[in-house]
Amino acid sequence: MTDKIVIKPQTHPLDINWQEIWDSRDLFYYLTWRDIKVRYKQTVLGVAWIILQPLVSMVVFTIVFGNFAKIKSDDIPYPIFVFIGLLFWNFFSSALSSSSNSLISNENILKKVYFPRLMAPVSSTFAHIVDLVPTLLILVGMLVYYKTVPSLLSLVLLPVLLIMMQIAALGVGMFLAPINAKYRDVRYILPFFIQLLMFATPVIYSTSMFGGTSQWIRMVNPVAEAIEISRSGFFGTRPMDWPTFGISIIFSLVVFFVGFYYFRLKENSFVDIL
Repeated sequence: MTDKIVIKPQTHPLDINWQEIWDSRDLFYYLTWRDIKVRYKQTVLGVAWIILQPLVSMVVFTIVFGNFAKIKSDDIPYPIFVFIGLLFWNFFSSALSSSSNSLISNENILKKVYFPRLMAPVSSTFAHIVDLVPTLLILVGMLVYYKTVPSLLSLVLLPVLLIMMQIAALGVGMFLAPINAKYRDVRYILPFFIQLLMFATPVIYSTSMFGGTSQWIRMVNPVAEAIEISRSGFFGTRPMDWPTFGISIIFSLVVFFVGFYYFRLKENSFVDIL
């Protein structure tokens, strides 16, 4: 007797078939690995772009903002100051962009094969975790060069900060993905929005420049909080602000659940609008 697979429409956006998702784990691995390979396929330098992009950006920002503009860096050497900001920002912006475009990039598969639609945005964000490995190694090398010993707390919080940013990026991405599938203008507006958001994030400057307002910036911008905690943890520039960190985590979770709910609400119409 053969097993029967019954596909039924969801009755509620939060009605999730976890067994179905677990059974599709091999597809999740395939989608993640495919996104990694496609990103660097037919490029001369290949995965070297993972290293070159933040390094070149660090050099340019150091020359322009560190040497010429004399941007305040809280007594941290500006090259490593801006590299920490770029590490977190590049991860967040790449995960946000990929998850927002995940339905369009998987359009052919979505129209031909049934699988849990959540696999599309989630796998696209996990693919960028691979990019973190070489950049983290560069960060370790820079810490050694500047003779900096990170605190144990900063090392423990580092994966928590990365997870917090991935959750926030995935939440926004899941909210934008259905809109992007219906209105293709989003894919053109999003890069401009991400570029503007970078200047609202302390990548090239410190939030201490804004005085008391910096606390609100870190609360509603998980990337800002992640960057500031890492800088202060590595160099001891300020004590740990646990209430602000906790609110930032809660805000990231709220963003995630709003995006998740909206994605599930629109899930049944994906194939029709693609």
